[in-house]
Amino acid sequence: MTITIYGIKACDTMKKARTWLDEHGVAYDFHDYKMVGIDRARLERWVGEAGWETVLNRAGTTFRKLPDADKTGLDAEKAIDLMLAQPSMIKRPVLDLGDRLIVGFKPEVYQAAFG
Repeated sequence: MTITIYGIKACDTMKKARTWLDEHGVAYDFHDYKMVGIDRARLERWVGEAGWETVLNRAGTTFRKLPDADKTGLDAEKAIDLMLAQPSMIKRPVLDLGDRLIVGFKPEVYQAAFG
């Protein structure tokens, strides 16, 4: 099974998650969606599995700077469009374990996933 962690290289939370994985000997591939991009099908799968409310980072600067019209009336389709246009709005990290996702980083959640 290939584990992939999705995020942005310079993000502090990403650094913490990658350090945790490294220190616990978990092999993974890293996908920088700010550099490489992200496709609609993958975002749709994430939103279907975790919910757009979890995947969309509404606390981040990029989202907060949006015009009010873009922030109102949010639904899954509109959230996916926003994240495709500006991948910085995707919550970080997204850890794809193959059979499930972990969105965000909490050491105790990673510990439970990897025992």
